[in-house]
Amino acid sequence: MTDLRTLSDLDLDGATVLIRADLNVPLDDGAVDDDFRIVASLPTIQAVREAGGRVVVCSHLGRPKGLETGLSMRPVGARLSEIGGFEVVTATDVGGPDSLHLVRVGGDRVVLLENTRYEPGESVNSPELADAFAELADIFVLDAFGSAHRAHASTVGVADRLPSAVGLLMADELTAFERILEDPERPFVVVLGGAKVSDKLGVMRALLPKVDAMLVGGAMCFTVLAAEGFEIGDSLVEEDMLDEIRDLLRSEFGSRISLPVDIAVADRFAANATHKIHPATDLPSRGIGLDIGPETAARFGAILAGADTIFWNGPMGVAEWEAFAAGTGLVAEAVTSSSAYSVAGGGDSVAVLRRVGLAEGVDHLSTGGGAGLKLIEDGSLVAVDAVRRSRVP
Repeated sequence: MTDLRTLSDLDLDGATVLIRADLNVPLDDGAVDDDFRIVASLPTIQAVREAGGRVVVCSHLGRPKGLETGLSMRPVGARLSEIGGFEVVTATDVGGPDSLHLVRVGGDRVVLLENTRYEPGESVNSPELADAFAELADIFVLDAFGSAHRAHASTVGVADRLPSAVGLLMADELTAFERILEDPERPFVVVLGGAKVSDKLGVMRALLPKVDAMLVGGAMCFTVLAAEGFEIGDSLVEEDMLDEIRDLLRSEFGSRISLPVDIAVADRFAANATHKIHPATDLPSRGIGLDIGPETAARFGAILAGADTIFWNGPMGVAEWEAFAAGTGLVAEAVTSSSAYSVAGGGDSVAVLRRVGLAEGVDHLSTGGGAGLKLIEDGSLVAVDAVRRSRVP
């Protein structure tokens, strides 16, 4: 963080500031369903306004294929205005004539650009689109941690063209990850879940030498169990990952991995499926594992209770289904009741914590799952690197 410019390093008074926020929120029937990321983006927007800057905000929303009206930023703008207490006007384009007009009109309004992914040039970092973004502002502020691992026109391209800094949210995210990666208080315990071990293999390799224990649950545990030679029935397994997982388990630090000792096995993949608890080393040849069992949750909880630093990414089971949410809920309780410094990353983990009312018990709720994993794996984020090399105002 010491080599990155922040808002306090910039003269924002009278400047037009383009903030790349992460406002990629779920919508339900044309309204914002969860405003966690909008709320997290507010401090930077407010700080720029209070410093005398004029604010332009851009973000992507979902994965539109062209101009999908159901993924317009307008509902996001309405919610941003409601909770921010200021007027928000949503442009009809992305860095086009309407955006430019609204910015030049000025005033105290926040200008929100349309969904950046409406433009095909966004994901390929088109020079033309990056130029259009840069034409809108004097200064660029990167505050979208959840998109900072993508070399897009609105993250990297514009940072290469304008004096740039990181926002308050981005600074908080980077500081939290520095704390757990560079000098964690020990014991340092990592909890990993989710569907695919392929999504977490790089993180496992990067973290194993740093941690005291790595607790693995979720569907990804079945690939690890299969690599150990155990029967996993119809549970999800990534056959092409087995050799790499075996190498990891046999490595110098492989003994730090803790796997489930019991599993909730269902007769089918359904919310109302009949299920029973089985030992993880003796799963039936038919049936699909959908959650860790109670003994595993208790063991994981005991390890977490003794931790001084915790990083959690990914649910322990199909947590959106009540019948298979127990393991994730118990891990959430263990993380939040621990005295350890804790960081939770990934949309599923954060959603669980918020749903069960335990979010306040985590020291840092990260707004970016994939970005956090990329930062752990590579040690940097491409958009942050672009800010780092940007020209000084």
